[in-house]
Amino acid sequence: MMIASAIVLFASCAKDSYISKDNKPEMQKLNCQRPPYLKAGDKVALVSPSYSTPMENVEKTSEVLRGWGLVPVVGGNVGKLDAGKYAGTKKERASDLRWAFANPEIKAIICNRGGYGAIHLLDEMKLQNFSANPKWLVGFSDITTLHGLLQNAGVMSIHGTMSSFLAKGGQDASSLLMRDMLMGQMPRYEVSAHPQNIIGKARGVLVGGNICTFVPLLGTKADATAYKDIILFIEEVGESMHNLDRQLNILKLNGVLNRCRGVVLGEFADCKQDLDFESVEQLYHQYFKEYNIPVLCGFPGGHDTVNLPLVMGAPVTIDVRNDGATLSFDIDGRQNTVRTADVMKQVNENALDFEEQPLKSLKDAE
Repeated sequence: MMIASAIVLFASCAKDSYISKDNKPEMQKLNCQRPPYLKAGDKVALVSPSYSTPMENVEKTSEVLRGWGLVPVVGGNVGKLDAGKYAGTKKERASDLRWAFANPEIKAIICNRGGYGAIHLLDEMKLQNFSANPKWLVGFSDITTLHGLLQNAGVMSIHGTMSSFLAKGGQDASSLLMRDMLMGQMPRYEVSAHPQNIIGKARGVLVGGNICTFVPLLGTKADATAYKDIILFIEEVGESMHNLDRQLNILKLNGVLNRCRGVVLGEFADCKQDLDFESVEQLYHQYFKEYNIPVLCGFPGGHDTVNLPLVMGAPVTIDVRNDGATLSFDIDGRQNTVRTADVMKQVNENALDFEEQPLKSLKDAE
């Protein structure tokens, strides 16, 4: 009887795992729907899924949103504090997130800050919370966890600036491009040539974000790297090279790099050079060159002065050439060419950097 039960159990597991003829799980492509674009008068929720942020930042961000013709609505638990860091207990933070997605009057959600804590919400949230009423969610850093949840629920989202930066006025290129993206204008990024680029052209679905946030999600319901034909975006702040090497090796050992059609490397701000490489890009180049895929380096996204928005879960095309590279979103919407070098030049000319309103560290910009 025990042997028969074991045979039945094995057969059931094999069926549920969709084992192919070569005894490897069949990979599926990620297919996410685009939430509706915003229009004047739409309500936008401000929530805090991770660390707390001063209410002054939330209030200033509300002013920015009103200036954009939108109506800010602050989550009921925003402003609370738990364990000296978190923006309330995990149940309070999850409650605000569920409310924002369930409320039909809310058309988009902007996270106030990253930091740490979104991983606590995995047990509190169901994928149906996101897919039942698709809407844009904006954030980066620790919010990478929520991007992964949304992509697994089949919904696109925006890797972009949050209240901790919007509170500076919302007139910088990162904020304005994020606003335009919410309202249906998709950038076609032109990026300058980089010595660690790998030439080639590829199309796939954009996933990833902060590498030390999404690597621990492998195998969970927030793992957006578990699909084939992905374009992997990576950024980080304040980590050592040896830890960044460790994170990439974990991805390699889990087969993620085999599923990549291409890679986009963002900012690696304030990362310690404790290995004999000139840059993180050079460190990563030695891995990616084995896979014969294009690699676009130097995209200004992440924890630095400029954090240009990206649509996660969207089909994208990257074209990396000797004279530069392009990154375009293959979704409907008005198109606008953005030369990242021009953005950086304008930032420098207008002194729109962190020195204007000093932060304790780059992580405070989360």
